[in-house]
Amino acid sequence: MNLKNIVRAVMVAAASLSLAACGINSVPAAEEEAKAKWADVEAQFQRRANLIPNLVEVAQGAAENERAILTEVTEARARATGINISAEDLDDPAKMEEFAAAQNQLGAGLGRLLASFEAYPQIQSNQNYLALQSQLEGTENRIAVAIGDYNEAVRKYNTTIRTFPDTIGANIIHGAEPLVPYTATTDGAEEAPQIDMTSN
Repeated sequence: MNLKNIVRAVMVAAASLSLAACGINSVPAAEEEAKAKWADVEAQFQRRANLIPNLVEVAQGAAENERAILTEVTEARARATGINISAEDLDDPAKMEEFAAAQNQLGAGLGRLLASFEAYPQIQSNQNYLALQSQLEGTENRIAVAIGDYNEAVRKYNTTIRTFPDTIGANIIHGAEPLVPYTATTDGAEEAPQIDMTSN
């Protein structure tokens, strides 16, 4: 091997290392990870939306007082399932906020509905209701975990595109934009829902 080949091999190796260190692969990998985690979030919200009609069906005959809550939950479900966020929208704060608001409204309605059932022993003793309540509680936990995983993937992606040397590839080659973490804030979430059982 002559000197010219050795120099060429060293240059190719150096170029490969510099490209690898500039976010050529790490930026798309981090972005795809965040998109996959978002798909998990959507799957859990869909699971919750699928359980709601069954819960409403079990609750239909419970009490006239719950009619307004049932209607609210049904309407909130329709709004929440009508707003979709694609992987391309993950960098749009307005769309993410609209999606989170619809999901928060649905979650709040479900909370009021489940809390109102505490006053009805005949509902609590219904095995279908107990099974649905357990599934909804499990789904809420899965949603929380999926959101946490998504936000961690977004944090890693946003950090990757902002730190040297990955920022070179992120900005020059990929034109990367920061992704928006999911923020679920519900007004008054720190207070338990108040149920008025005296009105008709």
